[in-house]
Amino acid sequence: MMEHIITNGGLHTSNVMFDNLYPETIRRLSKHHWTPVAIARQAAHFLADAPGRRVLDIGSGVGKFCLIGAYFYPEAHFYGVEQRKELYAHAESARTLTQQANVHFIHGNFTALDFEDYDNFYFYNAFFENLDEGNRIDHQIEFSESLFVYYSQYLYTVLDHKPAGTRLVTFHSLENEVPPRYEVRGASADRLLKMWEKV
Repeated sequence: MMEHIITNGGLHTSNVMFDNLYPETIRRLSKHHWTPVAIARQAAHFLADAPGRRVLDIGSGVGKFCLIGAYFYPEAHFYGVEQRKELYAHAESARTLTQQANVHFIHGNFTALDFEDYDNFYFYNAFFENLDEGNRIDHQIEFSESLFVYYSQYLYTVLDHKPAGTRLVTFHSLENEVPPRYEVRGASADRLLKMWEKV
């Protein structure tokens, strides 16, 4: 069954088929926590704007955005950082199954990364779990309003230090992490997906 899923051309265009890469417990979280295929394609199109671009997904979960983006933009490199070891392991398993060489997953907290290693960024409001008790993935890590503030301010600072031309895509964001020098270059009709560029 899994071999059929991997080789079927619809894998990267169907949420149902793509989510079948993961166990049922992970598939049940897809609607609220993993990037939909159509959103991933739009975001990747904006972020992989030149060959060799290094795109970082902050809070990459099971790796769905990175794997879809990397499939459609093979000349870019997609990196995902995830602090939950279990989700990181699911991302690595999916990468192995899809055999995508331009995807790289990192187990750890995004604050430990050197942002100079990356050009553009994807952010599906990974910090909001600290405020929304009803939609948490699990209870394996610490949650608090102060962490939400800390993470948002940390990301704001590192994005503010990136050079002009840096691109950012946010999805379901409160925009606390977006510095004022980032201007909107495009958005979905409902404004939940926004594409930014630093000027």
